[in-house]
Amino acid sequence: MNKEELVTEFTKIYGAEPSAEYFSPGRINLIGEHTDYNGGHVFPCAISLGIWGAAAKRSDRKLRFYSGNFAKRGVIEADLDQLEFVKEDSWSNYAKGMIKFIQAGGYQVTSGLDIYINGNIPDGAGLSSSAALEMLIGQIVVDQFDLDLARLDLIKLGMKTENEFIGVNSGIMDQFAVGMGKKDHAILLDTNTLDYQLVPLDLKGYVIIIMNTNKRRELADSKYNERRAECEKALSELQTKLDIKSLGDLDAATFDEYAYLIADENRIKRARHAVLENERTTRAEKLLQEGKLEEFGHLVNASHVSLEHDYEVTGIELDTLAHTAWKQPGVLGARMTGAGFGGCAIALVAKDQVAAFEKNVGAEYEKTIGYAPSFYEAEIADGTKVL
Repeated sequence: MNKEELVTEFTKIYGAEPSAEYFSPGRINLIGEHTDYNGGHVFPCAISLGIWGAAAKRSDRKLRFYSGNFAKRGVIEADLDQLEFVKEDSWSNYAKGMIKFIQAGGYQVTSGLDIYINGNIPDGAGLSSSAALEMLIGQIVVDQFDLDLARLDLIKLGMKTENEFIGVNSGIMDQFAVGMGKKDHAILLDTNTLDYQLVPLDLKGYVIIIMNTNKRRELADSKYNERRAECEKALSELQTKLDIKSLGDLDAATFDEYAYLIADENRIKRARHAVLENERTTRAEKLLQEGKLEEFGHLVNASHVSLEHDYEVTGIELDTLAHTAWKQPGVLGARMTGAGFGGCAIALVAKDQVAAFEKNVGAEYEKTIGYAPSFYEAEIADGTKVL
């Protein structure tokens, strides 16, 4: 979608032109899954699939939201002074939560808004459409009302919306990747300190292929919150002997020495994933910087194995994609990306092998699962911005 299309569609719905247009990307995570709420490192990047938006101020306190992706829902209305979660309001709850918490932070949103959005992130695919929407709405409000609100604070409000308004106990990775993304770079983020490094993403003759299971993933209804609770309990057990603030503070050797403190086999597996995945992520960044792509691919594969067997968040759809990808010529590595339980996987594929890769993986997936996956080449993009 471009600016002209945004203006046209906004005008059709609201009868006047918008005052500005915006874009907010989705994200993939190269490695470092389920580590963000465990105080570890993540290695995401923003992608060119995303959500476009257009907005204009109103003269009253009314908020009006319209999505070209959910046209049958029509215009959803809310009162700027009574922003509450309403299940029937669907996607607009993410927008309402952001605006509510911006106001709660003492920032003056002096009038209502008309907002139009349209995106090409597959819904429920685990590419962070919710974080893209949160950061889009945040950017719209900051821009429309000229607020002195730092990008990092906006990112934190996105996580707060997810946690306290929507009810998903997610970490900060998605909003950070969406908000801080830079074209052709990945972000190595220490979620404990929020220190980060932009890392040039030079894959030489390889590209990142996103493989969509086309199994919709509802994060709030999944076992995501259960996994987080298991890790928190394991951490509390380890803290009886160790002076640590998060599982991300541990190295593999220390975890191995003190794992006996964890009284449940599943919690040992969950914590082991968090600790080893954190080590894989910091190693992966160094290998990528050194151009050691084959070794980097091995860590990508190891990440999926850990998510499959220790964290148990993959399922037959994601496993079929990853396991089949591993067998294809020209593939450095493949793994699920995002929270799991459906959604997407990624593969690092030689450019001249992409067509054969998609044909072979697609055929095996359809034979096993009963319907086809979708494939997209991930272009690494800038973060949320005014067009």
